[in-house]
Amino acid sequence: MALRNLVTQIEEAILSLLLVSMTLLVFAEVVARFGFNAGIHWAQEATLLLSGWFVLFGASYGVKVGAHIGVDVFVRMLPSKLYRAVTLFAILLCVGYCILFLIGSWEYVMKMKMIGIELEDIPVPKWTASTILIIGFALLIIRFLQLGWKVIRGEAEGFSFADEAEESMHLANELKESEEKENRS
Repeated sequence: MALRNLVTQIEEAILSLLLVSMTLLVFAEVVARFGFNAGIHWAQEATLLLSGWFVLFGASYGVKVGAHIGVDVFVRMLPSKLYRAVTLFAILLCVGYCILFLIGSWEYVMKMKMIGIELEDIPVPKWTASTILIIGFALLIIRFLQLGWKVIRGEAEGFSFADEAEESMHLANELKESEEKENRS
């Protein structure tokens, strides 16, 4: 359990670092451009790379914590065993999709390494910056396999999607209750 908590903390630290780096870089670029009429020539490329890393790394973390949004109204109406079977099928589709992208990413990164070109504005080999494609899809495969294993063992029923409708209704009910309390006072 301690290892799992450590991995989670490392993932959250990496995501936080990526987000803070992007934010500070964009802020510095805006200040430099509009405050001093000079830009940071590599800032746009670095921001795009950081956001790519954030999205692909964050996607696997989103699967881990159930932060993705999904529409599963129909599937939830199915009997429990059929619901689990449909969930496992969906997980297999996700794994297959990620495997296809992982293979394509591997081929792309290896071609970039073979060609030996650098990024446009940053003197870094393009293949090193593109390794997030491999890392991101490998992590997604691992997360989907972990979820599938939990479903097989009965520890999870399916994808634990973020339920925005339920959260919105909860907030609406809280707002209504606070308004009623104010009216009574």
